Amino acid sequence: MSTEIEVTEAATVLAAAEAGAGEDASSQPPNVEAAGDAQPPAASEGAASASPPPLRYLVLTGFGGYDKVKLQSRPAVPPAPGPGHLTLRVRACGLNFADLMARQGLYDRLPQLPVTPGMEGSGVVIAVGEGVNDRKVGDRVMVLIRSGMWQEEVTVPSAHTFLMPEAMTFEEAAALLVNYITAYMVLFDFGNLRPGHSVLVHMAAGGVGIAALQLCRTVENVTVFGTASASKHEVLKENGVTHPIDYHTTDYVDEIKKVSPKGVDIVMDPLGGSDTAKGYNLLKPMGKVVIYGMANLLTGPKRNLMAMARTWWNQFSMTALQLLPANRAVCGFHLGYLDGEVELVSGVVARLLALYNQGHIKPHIDSVWPFEKVADAMKQMQEKKNVGKVLLVPGPEKEN
Repeated sequence: MSTEIEVTEAATVLAAAEAGAGEDASSQPPNVEAAGDAQPPAASEGAASASPPPLRYLVLTGFGGYDKVKLQSRPAVPPAPGPGHLTLRVRACGLNFADLMARQGLYDRLPQLPVTPGMEGSGVVIAVGEGVNDRKVGDRVMVLIRSGMWQEEVTVPSAHTFLMPEAMTFEEAAALLVNYITAYMVLFDFGNLRPGHSVLVHMAAGGVGIAALQLCRTVENVTVFGTASASKHEVLKENGVTHPIDYHTTDYVDEIKKVSPKGVDIVMDPLGGSDTAKGYNLLKPMGKVVIYGMANLLTGPKRNLMAMARTWWNQFSMTALQLLPANRAVCGFHLGYLDGEVELVSGVVARLLALYNQGHIKPHIDSVWPFEKVADAMKQMQEKKNVGKVLLVPGPEKEN
């Protein structure tokens, strides 16, 4: 869709809206009562005969399997973002591993239930609140927030939005922020990636994995070891993996030691548990293992207490006195806890958009699912069938 059409569409929505002030700054749908938001204003009698269609949104109603995320709807009301906020029509939303953990009650940054999940997405601005001077109706933006993106219309803080490059699609924008910010900060801010380094990327065919592979290619002479199922190895090679490793059939530690007896400079660890200790022991002097997830906690659609106990029992632990002579570093990264660091995150996004505009990075979309098939989308990721990003869209299903 062209920018002109998007502006026209946004202007139409705005013109149809009744004027009014509002203080609802939450990204959660108004009728999710437990979220503590105000109810939407009642439509006037004159507008009742031509009321717009209801707005759909996804809600996590409880912890458990795929059926705990339900599609609901609410009446459409005129957008009235509060000061510093804006409202947008959502075009695409990202599905992340944290969303799978949230469904099982394993994500500590989740607001009280019921709640609309979704930390990232993209869309068109249809209203701006007081004090918002750097965004306008019709702007195409991508959004990074704590939760609430899985809906057709959302109000968010303007500071948590980023203007999309002209050539970027809504799907690419919805696939960029969480995965590429994570990969960039792990590799460059913590890892200090430099020419000649070697990197181990676990789950290399996932969203963060593909992002990391593309970012490694922006630095000269970087050797990348990537773990994934054998069926995904060709895609990994196309995206810069030097040595793909099938973790189902081989021990990745042994495979890496065959190629690099001294180990690697950086280990990207989204697994946790015993894999963190393995990663630490793979480090060269001055190497870093960066833990940014606990994927080993998830073994099925529902919470597995045995897997949780095993992961925590095997969790890596070391004292400062043990770390001191090792000349290695252990780091932890959690993007959810950087939601207040607007300037820091915005600087990373600016660098990522520059790399996108230069053609160095491009989000790899695995599949796009309508809201009605959110269970299938989650299953695609949880069963590790995806290569790249899994997306949700409010619109009709697209061929995958």
